[in-house]
Amino acid sequence: MKYDINNIFAKILRGEIPCKKIYENDYVLSFYDINPQKKIHALVIPKGSYVDLDDFIKNAKEKEIFEFFKALSHVANLLKVSNIEGGYRTLTNVGQNGGQEVPHLHFHIFGGEKVGKMVSN
Repeated sequence: MKYDINNIFAKILRGEIPCKKIYENDYVLSFYDINPQKKIHALVIPKGSYVDLDDFIKNAKEKEIFEFFKALSHVANLLKVSNIEGGYRTLTNVGQNGGQEVPHLHFHIFGGEKVGKMVSN
């Protein structure tokens, strides 16, 4: 999968498409998913143009990687789904077999209710 500068997340980052923002810093943007699969369903994306987790780990600067993973936990706390508050699941899809649809790295945060099995058919 190749990075597409016109993917939906790139358009959100450029302000061409609105989002319901949860958190933002110099490296990361988090917002609510427009088609939530659980009571709480948020997305966390890097501001850099990375296709997936493999691309991100291979090409991002250490500071970007650190800030991204720190933001995942921070957003979970903002959403009040941290481990203390019942827990949550993070998920990222990589490539076609992994179910990736948008060629921009993004993690989902699911919570606010029991998420269920890890993988279903």
